[in-house]
Amino acid sequence: MNKNIDLQLNCMAIGSLPHKDIESAMQIVKTNFSQIPFWPQLAKFNKNEDMITQFLENMPGLVIDLESEKIYLESESDKFFEQLENLFLDYEEIVSGENIEALDKYAVTEKYSSTFKPLLEIIKETKPKYAKGQIVGPFTLCTTLVNKENKCAFYDETLREIVVKTLALKALWQIKEIKKANPSTIPIIFIDEPSISQLGTSAFITITKDEVIEIIKTVSDLIKASGALSAIHCCGKCDWTIPIECGVDIINFDGYAFAQNLSMFAQELKPFLENGGIIAWGIVPTLDKDALELADIDLMVAKFDEAINYLLKKGIDKSLLLKNSMITPSCGAGSLTVELAQKAMDLTQELSLRLKKQIKES
Repeated sequence: MNKNIDLQLNCMAIGSLPHKDIESAMQIVKTNFSQIPFWPQLAKFNKNEDMITQFLENMPGLVIDLESEKIYLESESDKFFEQLENLFLDYEEIVSGENIEALDKYAVTEKYSSTFKPLLEIIKETKPKYAKGQIVGPFTLCTTLVNKENKCAFYDETLREIVVKTLALKALWQIKEIKKANPSTIPIIFIDEPSISQLGTSAFITITKDEVIEIIKTVSDLIKASGALSAIHCCGKCDWTIPIECGVDIINFDGYAFAQNLSMFAQELKPFLENGGIIAWGIVPTLDKDALELADIDLMVAKFDEAINYLLKKGIDKSLLLKNSMITPSCGAGSLTVELAQKAMDLTQELSLRLKKQIKES
C-alpha cells in the first residue's frame, strides 16, 4: 500500500455516461474531473462500449454469433490452442519486462472505445497528477462468459486463466499509454466487480472467497507493480474484506445506499486506512433516479456526514478517515438521461469542493 497517495476528498467518475457523442462526454471529463480525468464508456454511442463487451477484444476462443447474439468461448479448435499459446507467451514476456511492446496486441481499440484516445490528448495537454482507467473485474467476467455448452467460464480452469490474463494485459496497456502521454501521471485502474456482491448466494454457492481473491489479487498486484494504483468498484452489498485482502489501494462503493453495510467491516477497514488505503464514497445516487432528481448540494453534504458517521461510531479516527476519503457517484451514469448525468457529475464535483473547503476552514 502506498502511504504517499494524496487524493484527499478529490472527486472521480465511475465509467459510463449516456452521451451519444464523444465531444460532449469529454467536456464533462475536462470540466468536472480535470484533476483525475477518465475515459467514459459510451454504450449508447457504440454498443461495444458496454462494460463486458469492451474487454473481450482479441480474447482467445471468443465467438460472437451474430444470428443468435450469443457470445461464448470455444476451447476445442486448433485456432484456440494457437491463440492460447500466444496469450501465455505474451503474458510471460510482458510481465517479465522482456517485451512490453507486445501489450499493443491487447489494446482497447477505437472500435471498442471512442474516448480513450481523447483522454490521452487531455493527459498530454494538462499533465494531471492522476488519470483513471478501468477494466471489468475478472470475477464478474468469468461468471458472465460461458463456454459452448453454456457452462460458466469460472468453472473451467483454462478459461478462467484466459480471462484473468487478458484483463491484466488490458489494464497494463492502459497504464503504458497513460504513462506515454505523460510520464509523471499516476494511473488509477478500476476493477469493476459488481458480481462480488452475489458471492455466497445460491448463484455462486460452490465458489469460495479465496478463489475470488486469488484472481482479483493477480490483476491488482500487476497493476500496482506497473506504477499505478488499483481500485475495486462494487455497487452492491459486499463482503468488504475481499477488496482489502486483494490489496487494492482504493475501495469504491455505493455510499448513498450501503454506508451502514460498510461499517460492519470497521475492524478490517481501520488497518486498511492506517496503511494508506482509500475509501471512495459513492454518495451521489446515480442508481436511484428519484433520489438524484431531488438531490442538492446540502443533501449530499448531509448524506456524506451520515455515511462517515457509521465508521466514526465504530472508533475510526475522523481525521484519518477524511484524509483517506474520495468522492464519486454511486455507480456509472450510463442509464440516466444526459441532463441527470450532468447533474450527478456536477454534484460530485461540488461535494468534493465543499468538503475540502470545510476541512480548510476547520
